[in-house]
Amino acid sequence: MNTKTNISQHSDIPAKQLTVLFLLAALLFSLNLSAQKDIRIKDNFDFDWKFRSGDHPDFAKTQQDDTGWQDVQLPHDWNIKQEFDRKGDGSAAYLPEGIGWYRKTFKIPAAYRGKQIFILFGGISFQSDVYINGKHLGFRPYGFCSIEYDLTPYINFGGSNTIAVRANTTGGRPRWYAGAGIYRHVWLQIVNPVHINTYGVYITTPSVDSTKAEIQMITAVSNETGEEHTVTVSQRVIDASGKQVAQSRQEKIKIAPETAVDLKQNFTLNSPKLWSIENPAMYQMETTVKSGNKTIDVYTTSFGVRTFKFDKDKGFFLNGKHIKLKGMCLHEDAGALGVAIPDRANERRLEILKEYGCNAIRCAHNPFSAEFLDMCDRMGFIVIDEAFDKWKSGYYAKYFDEWWQKDLSDMILRDRNHPSIVLWSIGNELQEAWSENEGVGRARMLQDYVHQLEPTRPVMLAAQNGHNEKFAGVTDVIGYNYLEARMLSDKKKFPERICLVSEELPYFRGEEGNIRSYTPLNPWQIIEENDFIAGGFIWSGVDYLGEAGYPGKGWPNGLFDVCMFEKPRAAYHRAKWNEEPTVRIAVADQSLDIEHGRDLWQWPKLAAHWNFPQNYLGLIMEIRTTTNCESVELYFDDKLMGKAKTADFTNNTIVWYLPYRPGKLVAKGYNGNRDVATYQLVTSKQTQQAELKADRTEIKADGQDLSFITVELYDENENPVQTDDKKLTVTVEGEGKLLGIDNGNLRREKSFSGNTLKTSWGKALIIVQSTRKAGKMLVNVQMEGAEKPYIVEIQTKNHL
Repeated sequence: MNTKTNISQHSDIPAKQLTVLFLLAALLFSLNLSAQKDIRIKDNFDFDWKFRSGDHPDFAKTQQDDTGWQDVQLPHDWNIKQEFDRKGDGSAAYLPEGIGWYRKTFKIPAAYRGKQIFILFGGISFQSDVYINGKHLGFRPYGFCSIEYDLTPYINFGGSNTIAVRANTTGGRPRWYAGAGIYRHVWLQIVNPVHINTYGVYITTPSVDSTKAEIQMITAVSNETGEEHTVTVSQRVIDASGKQVAQSRQEKIKIAPETAVDLKQNFTLNSPKLWSIENPAMYQMETTVKSGNKTIDVYTTSFGVRTFKFDKDKGFFLNGKHIKLKGMCLHEDAGALGVAIPDRANERRLEILKEYGCNAIRCAHNPFSAEFLDMCDRMGFIVIDEAFDKWKSGYYAKYFDEWWQKDLSDMILRDRNHPSIVLWSIGNELQEAWSENEGVGRARMLQDYVHQLEPTRPVMLAAQNGHNEKFAGVTDVIGYNYLEARMLSDKKKFPERICLVSEELPYFRGEEGNIRSYTPLNPWQIIEENDFIAGGFIWSGVDYLGEAGYPGKGWPNGLFDVCMFEKPRAAYHRAKWNEEPTVRIAVADQSLDIEHGRDLWQWPKLAAHWNFPQNYLGLIMEIRTTTNCESVELYFDDKLMGKAKTADFTNNTIVWYLPYRPGKLVAKGYNGNRDVATYQLVTSKQTQQAELKADRTEIKADGQDLSFITVELYDENENPVQTDDKKLTVTVEGEGKLLGIDNGNLRREKSFSGNTLKTSWGKALIIVQSTRKAGKMLVNVQMEGAEKPYIVEIQTKNHL
């Protein structure tokens, strides 16, 4: 029996009630589009899918029996639960390539005959083919773009319909883990034959000051019928409180059969609230299309009002304010979740990075999900939106000539209204960078295409070691990957160039002509000291899967691990990126069991504990106190060991030497004579107990929402324990399920499936997801050696 989903038929709203709704602007703002009298329906299509690995042409056929297939929910990454293969590809986390199929059977009511039915995929990894009722809709090789298909000609209105998707990761994959399958959201959209195209509203604000913003709009309206239609188009702007704050005139247009028209409009928004990092004010543009007195489409677009510029001498400005971009390069995976990341996982990641002091994200090296960018808008991050890693090399080489324009335009059309995005990146560490003629021509081709599509933002690319200087001069902004010394030299030769550090080493810096000088001076100092550098983006901000060397399964050199647990090495950028006084203690010991990763991106091995073996007694230990305070006092067992000025040391890190013996280390940070920050490490005993903290104990009963439960080990004196790890076994009862368990250690031996894992450095992370039914979820955690399980109760609610 096929799994079926019904798209419900919505009853008409009485005219009197409709009038009231339009008068109540705040309520109207909160209405779901699918309840607006069938004008435009956008339904989440993530549930009730079937999956199986393998390949057969019959899997596309409507009559294929899929009763034995696995029931799955999207987003879905089949790769992440597979077993590691040591002989496999480290760039893909030693997880196998393969082919998989998805199927879903659903109904469209007969009353929707005459409507246009579209399906919108947020992303399919990779080389996807999509079928509806056995008809092939199309092939897309690129796994990072949104894909829309028109289902209308093939829909069985009033009967069953089957959509089938083939994903193929064989024949070459990215050089980082990119998963496999339908790993982003899917949406079913139902509109009238005359409608606004998906991503068909383009909003710019060419003139902005404190009194008003001039809004320019282009709206793409399609007529899918065989007759000419005359319609009127109007807009209104709604602020965060639901209040209408501006509106346009009604514009009448004629649209020929089976064509689309771009309508240009201008109007004014008075006293705009500007979007900024600190106060990311957002607006909604509601565009209405009418045929006579009948509303036939309502399309809502989020946007923000801000000004920005990149200055060749002073760097980056937002709303006239000089800002240094404190950035991180991110890949999209999230450890045990793979790349099938529910929205809450991305939100939690951004919340943690925001608190840390990060204000900018480089999407490496592909467009991220639309939902991720929405969060960056809402939370106040600056974003570099990157289209490609390579052009005519690597896995994309065979598809570049045919697909680059389509893939690039899809990114820009989808993302052009996000106020967070300030740069379009067209490539990273390109093979063409070493070739003057081929490279310059191709870079100009892509930049010209972007300028034509979206001229309000500059274009950049990220250049690697040994790049041709003419190639670097093509784009509006040039990103230097690990080449701060060359950037300083290039700036003297090419003073008109606008520069940023697109990939910043986290600890060492290189010298000009010798990127591997391993100079132990943090590159951020160069960025901080030179106004012309717009900012820097650390590679990498967070650990990720892929680009691994066995037994590792990923890149271990981030400031945060894949659980978003902050590492001791992160103390430097926390100190530099924040005004709030901070001091941290870490102990340097090169014998620590820490995966060191690749040479350039390494740090000295650091531990934020004071627990060392018996044979360390009396051994002189290097203790580092990293701070943004003027001076630090170090105490051992309440005895003052000394006081030192931060300015007398490099990297905001005061280095001390003490013989090891168990006890308590305390660092006190001072500004002048004021004690403004404190941090301590205490020698712990063996693990006695665990503490479980859920980031949220109430979550939505939508089948998507998550709770992240951090497990941390403690001794009998409630001191954290990092050197006596314990095995955890997790079970979930009630209205939820276990989505994953992780500990941040990328050298795990077994797959990411299962419900048992040992803590690492005394911590682990449990990820649970709600069902679509309100109720209670009980998360039971049995710790090795404990008599009773720990229980965390999570409430799932319909309305939060």
